Parts: sequence; C-alpha cells; structure tokens
Amino acid sequence: MCQAEKEERKPTVEELLAKAKKPAQLAPSMHKFYEGKVQVMPKCAITSPADFAIWYTPGVAAPCREIHADPEKSFELTNRWNYVAVVSDGTRVLGLGDIGPEAAMPVMEGKALLFKYLGGVDAFPICLKTKDPEEIVRACELIEPSFGGINLEDIEKPKCFYVLEKARERLQIPVWHDDQQGTATVILAGLINAFKIVGKKPQESMITLVGAGAANIRTAYVLIRWGMKPGNILMVDTKGILHAGREDLSKEEDPWKYELAQITNAEGRTGDIAEAFKGVDAVVAASKPGPGTIKKEWVASMADDSIIFACANPIPEIWPWEAKEAGARIIATGRSDFPNQVNNSLGFPAIFRGVLDVKAKTVTDDMCIAAAQELAKFAEERGIHDEDILPRMEEWEVYPREAVACALKSIEQGVARVKPSRQELYERAVAIIKNARESLNALMKEGLIRKPPPEEELLK
Repeated sequence: MCQAEKEERKPTVEELLAKAKKPAQLAPSMHKFYEGKVQVMPKCAITSPADFAIWYTPGVAAPCREIHADPEKSFELTNRWNYVAVVSDGTRVLGLGDIGPEAAMPVMEGKALLFKYLGGVDAFPICLKTKDPEEIVRACELIEPSFGGINLEDIEKPKCFYVLEKARERLQIPVWHDDQQGTATVILAGLINAFKIVGKKPQESMITLVGAGAANIRTAYVLIRWGMKPGNILMVDTKGILHAGREDLSKEEDPWKYELAQITNAEGRTGDIAEAFKGVDAVVAASKPGPGTIKKEWVASMADDSIIFACANPIPEIWPWEAKEAGARIIATGRSDFPNQVNNSLGFPAIFRGVLDVKAKTVTDDMCIAAAQELAKFAEERGIHDEDILPRMEEWEVYPREAVACALKSIEQGVARVKPSRQELYERAVAIIKNARESLNALMKEGLIRKPPPEEELLK
C-alpha cells in the first residue's frame, strides 16, 4: 500500500470502537495505581516549624479577626478566592445515568484535575447523598463561605435547571452547571466560526437541536441571547419536534422545555426527527451515542453547506465521513481523534478563572457568550477552515484570553467585587495557569508523581 493510500484509508468501525473502548480499559488500573487524581498541597513558604506560628496558632487569630469584622476579606486572606466546589448528586453521570454519589467521585475528581491544569483553579469534588433539589441548593448555601464558586455537575433534568436557577438566586458567588452552560459555550464558539466559513448569517439561518436535555435546552437559550431568532430554532426530543401544540409538555413538570416549545419553531413544523432536518442550515445533536442515531438521508435533506455537530460520546450520532458523504460541509464531534472537537474543557476552566479573578457574585449567560466569542476569535486569528473551527486543549494560550473576556463582562455587568485592568487580569491569569502546569511538570520530573506502569501491565 502506497503512502497516499495509507493516508486516504478510513479506519474501520471495529477499529474506531476498539479505540473508543481503550481509555475505559486502562482507567480502573490507572485510578487504582494513583489512588485518585487530585491532592491538597501547601502554597505558602515553610522554612521551619516556627513558621506555623504565623500560618496557624497563635498568629492566625489576627486574620480571623479581620474576616470577622469584614467577611469579604475571606477573599483576600484565604484561598477562598480560588476554591471551587464541584457538586453532584450522581444522578446523570456521563452516559451512565443514576449511579449514585460514590460512583460519581471519579468524574468529579477528573473535573477538579481539569480545573487545576487548564485554569489554575483549586477545585474539590463534593458528591451529595441526596436527590432532593432543595437539599442540593441548601447544601450549596451551607458551603458557600468556603468557596469562590460552585460548579454543578451531572445532575438529572429537569432538576438541574431548578438547582441552577435557585442557587444563582440565593448565593453571592458564581454558580454554574457545566452540562448546560459549558456545553452551550463551546457549541456557540464552534457555530460562530462554522457560519463564517460557510458564509451564512446566523440570524437568517435555521438550526435544529437534536435532543432536549440539559445541554441543548441551555444551548437554545444561549443562542437566543446571542441573537438568533427563536423561531428559527427547531428542537427535537424522543417524541418529535417541539411545537406549541404538544399536549404532552407540562409547564409544571418542565417549565424550561415548555417555554421553548412556545417560542421556537415559528413555522409550526411537526413530525419526527427526519422532518427536523429538512432544509435547515445546522444541526446540533446532544442525544444518544451512535453510530446510526442520525441517518445519512436526513443529512442529505439539509440546506447546502450544512453544519453538523454530533456531540454524543464515545460514539457520535453519525460518523463524520458519513455526514460528509451525505453533503455536510462542516462536521464536529466530541472526540479528540476527529477534526473539530467540541470539548467542554475549552470553557469551564477559563470562565471560572475569569470570574474568580474579579471575585464575581454570579456567572451569567452573557459571560458564556463572551467566552464563546473569545474562543472563536482565538481560532480565527490563527486560522480556521472546514476541519479546524475551534481551539484545541493544548493551545493553552486561549485560556487566559477567555478568562479576561469573562472577567471584563463581569465588571461590565456590575457583579465583580474588584475591577482590575485588562492587562492586570491577563498577567494574573497567565501567571496562575502557568504555575499550575509547571508545578505538575516539576512534580513529575522529580518523581514525586510517579510514572504510570506500561499499558501491557495495566491491561493484564
């Protein structure tokens, strides 16, 4: 086989499925080897035991008194400004569903790892032994004094919407649900550049959202806030296209989905998923893993120069080459081994870096939009094309820029406790993120973080 043929050969479905299974095969042994993924490390200088008179008793009483007189000083005299709680009840974990708080811990630890490495944020997994939405909100209230922000994770819908809404109302720190706001942020960033490449105006385009779960419901709201006409959005759930006449939708049970049924789909289109593809310019799928969840013939019925985001993991709703063969021009997935990865990790570490650096009181959809626009701008400046519409995780320089965009939006919206300049914010974000990455590299270099065993040993 010549080199050109090797480059043209598509991997077989069996090869792709085997590749998708590989991380899961390695993960249990790797987790056992390291006994978890994150730890607590000192950040202050300790030259002798005498230093503990400053860091602990008796000296510590002085900063305690200052905070007692002014609780806002907890953001200056402790690490609260950089602490984020990753809160979950374990009811909607990845593709596993309701597996409980203990089984959710590896995911929440993984989230904390990404927070630190990509955003320099000190995050803590907090898995709650309750499914009651009011108790989850109350738990967030109770731990608020220890944290600068809260990241809600893997909470089933529609409960997740209630928890986010109520926690944002009651807490004076940013509360964010990554399955909603994080996904919506990165999808919007990808769509901004995809529409530019195909030469279409988003405000005049039609878009279908396949799946009406947490990700796509928030994506719909963010797209509308960004400027898309609600009537140009179609949403599809397991029972078909959402429209105002759907009698199975209850305002009491799921007010968010009910509201979207009233304001989207201006033409009143009805029918199944196949009908929702006809003539639309873009499709964003956040539904069940494929292959085959989306059919080639449905893609073929879309408008010219169509855009497909097939975000299910580990297998996208349709293989990228099948979508291409059916006429799609730009295809994105959630996988790193295909072009155009839609990856939440591009969003939450930097967004929290930004809101933490101004000690913000909340995080809004407008901040998500600011982050998405900066992600898109970064990619556009270094060059975009059909198979490269988003930054990649290894392009770490995007994170400080995104953080600054969110921080400035926080200041603009009047929710920042401090107001540094753009340059001060950028230099601070760069320093914190570089410190996190270089600290990890130093620990690995010195053997304080052990090298993992060879794969063949882990797979025994």
